[in-house]
Amino acid sequence: MNKLIILGSGAAPGVPSVANGWGVCNPDNPRNRRRRTGTYIEINGVKLLIDTSPDLRAQLLDNEDIRFLDGVLYTHSHADHLHGIDDLRDLNRLLLKPMEAYANEDTSAVIKQRFPYLVADRNCMNNPIFKPSIILNTICEGEEFFIKGLSIMPIGLKDHPVASTGYIINRGEVVYIADCRSISPEGLKLIPPHPKFLIMPLTTLVPQPAHMGLEELLDYVKLLKPETTIINHMAIECDYDDVNDRTPQNVIAAYDNMRIEFE
Repeated sequence: MNKLIILGSGAAPGVPSVANGWGVCNPDNPRNRRRRTGTYIEINGVKLLIDTSPDLRAQLLDNEDIRFLDGVLYTHSHADHLHGIDDLRDLNRLLLKPMEAYANEDTSAVIKQRFPYLVADRNCMNNPIFKPSIILNTICEGEEFFIKGLSIMPIGLKDHPVASTGYIINRGEVVYIADCRSISPEGLKLIPPHPKFLIMPLTTLVPQPAHMGLEELLDYVKLLKPETTIINHMAIECDYDDVNDRTPQNVIAAYDNMRIEFE
């Protein structure tokens, strides 16, 4: 059985945020309490983590079936998507080897600059018992690669302050769109029609310079016609019930530890 687990459904401050509390989110609804964004996908036995949020340790403790990974896919270098990277240490200890990680050129450079101690070399491995250890694979938009036979296609995302990458997994079974204002025209052409799952970011209901709003998100849903769209990366401006009330039946708000099993 294949799995999709939303480990964290929140934007950078989480919900509630330290500075601004719950915002418009109903504090009595547990699905409004959000850790920073991270996603686990398991297809045909291949186990992938998308991003390492600062809440990764707690997310892994909540999901005891996530202990072994075949790879980590990074979308971009913002702290809420990257800075839990040290918590890969315990997974290294279980694997007894470095973790394969995949990132665009800009994100790879940031990882090497911020976390040089954990970047291993295939000819000179870090000791995974004592520190986190990753093999960094630099990927390019529009160039398909494979992890244990599973197809991964990186696609470009536009108008974010840092280079951001989306992923088409298993040729459209899951399409993962990270922080952006829009999908690049070249990337859009690579997305097959009617993907099974489309995961989209919605930081706020109204568009921001670096983030799409709900209207733009729903335009992509109409264009791509996925079976199910999952709205992720929501800030305190996005109440769980309100988002669901504003969207079609097959467009649903994510929540922490949301689990979907599929054939």
